[in-house]
Amino acid sequence: MQVTETLNNGLKRQIKVTVPAKDMEARLMERLSSAKDKVRINGFRPGKVPMQHLRKMYGKSFMAEVVNEILSDSSRSILDERGEKPAMQPEVTMTEDEKEAEKILAGNADFEFSLDYEVLPPIEEKDLSSLKISRLVYDVPEEEVTEQVERVADSARSYEPKKGKAANGDRVTFDYLGKIDGEAFEGGAAEDSDLVLGSNQFIPGFEEQLVGVKEGDETTITVTFPEQYPAAHLAGKEAKFDIKVKAIAAPGKLEINDDVAKQLGLESADKLREIVRGQIESQFGAVTRQKAKRQLLDALDETYKFEAPSKLVEAEFNNIWAQVNADLAQAGRTFEDEETTETEARAEYQRLAERRVRLGLVLADIGEKASVQVSDDELQRALFEQIRRVPQSQQQQVYDFYRENPQALANIRAPLFEEKVVDHLLGVVSVDDKKVSKEELLADDEEDTAKTEKKPAKKASKAKVADAGDDAGETEKKKAAPKKKAAAKDKDAE
Repeated sequence: MQVTETLNNGLKRQIKVTVPAKDMEARLMERLSSAKDKVRINGFRPGKVPMQHLRKMYGKSFMAEVVNEILSDSSRSILDERGEKPAMQPEVTMTEDEKEAEKILAGNADFEFSLDYEVLPPIEEKDLSSLKISRLVYDVPEEEVTEQVERVADSARSYEPKKGKAANGDRVTFDYLGKIDGEAFEGGAAEDSDLVLGSNQFIPGFEEQLVGVKEGDETTITVTFPEQYPAAHLAGKEAKFDIKVKAIAAPGKLEINDDVAKQLGLESADKLREIVRGQIESQFGAVTRQKAKRQLLDALDETYKFEAPSKLVEAEFNNIWAQVNADLAQAGRTFEDEETTETEARAEYQRLAERRVRLGLVLADIGEKASVQVSDDELQRALFEQIRRVPQSQQQQVYDFYRENPQALANIRAPLFEEKVVDHLLGVVSVDDKKVSKEELLADDEEDTAKTEKKPAKKASKAKVADAGDDAGETEKKKAAPKKKAAAKDKDAE
């Protein structure tokens, strides 16, 4: 086998491989000899089939196997000998001429092909202990915990039947039927629906029109669905709801005690408070980590400057671009609606793709050198969490898919590995904890967002950022159409 490098430009490589016809012939004869004692051909005793007859019957198919074996084995062996790691699977190019291919399969011509690939760039090892980030920390005050405990306990509040008009805080039980242009729409009807007035569970304007109704009232209210309502066929539409009031109930006194805690499945009010505090601190802690991670990745982006493999960047860009256009189409918007152009958006997302690829390579290199590992147990838990999100009837099918597709399983492992590398780095770089208010912690950092995400669209498409946390998933759909649905937010945890 003759191996000749025909291109070495930056990260790009091209290798020409020539396997002489005599070597191809030798491989073929070895395969035919191995098959001689195994094949069964009418008119010949086992092991007595003449080689020429065997070659006439199986020569081309066996030579095709030889070709595939050479392509598979040589790609790995050549790269190993050269000490190179390809960014993606090498692209194989060989003759498309039918006559030339026939000569190769007949053993009458050298087999020539080329390998085109990009190598992973060398990543210089750097002292990262000099990097500094400021971790924003919010200390949750007791009054905020108390307020949340009261909201949680409110679900266990008792209600007593009430005569007279409904007021804010009262619970109204009613039937409703929604119509647009006189036609009932799917999901716009319910019976015995309970609504606490002032809870803002339904779309704006709905609850306000129920204030003052009495048991037995029948009325019609008119509301307009928000422009950004998740159900596109309802967004911005005016709807009329026929209402039949069945009962009014006034709230009982809200008390936080052990009895209320037990109604919520807890042993005591102290345990309720402990759990609520833990949940609040966990939520703010996630934001703290998100912003610390963004600073960390920005610092790495400034520290590591190298050429990213163009094929990886192209693949990353295509993923982002497909998601961006899908989101725009779903929202019924255009780039012009987002105050940009397709050309400008392409340029911005191209830069984002380059950043994602470069940072991904940096994190992978740091993790490898630090011996960061994702355990089988961690991977299994993440897989089960992924499976849990699909309907139960499909869970076995999804599990089988991941079990049979290593690349799909690698896609679950990748974010786990990234987060563990981030944990490692947060223990290496200099981290200064800065106490801030809740408003400061939750404030959008427009400058950082512009620098890291490069999103040209005002409404921020849901294209996942590799150096950001994954979207938590779509908002669960509710059965009754007028109920307010929170728009899904991107988790920009760069």
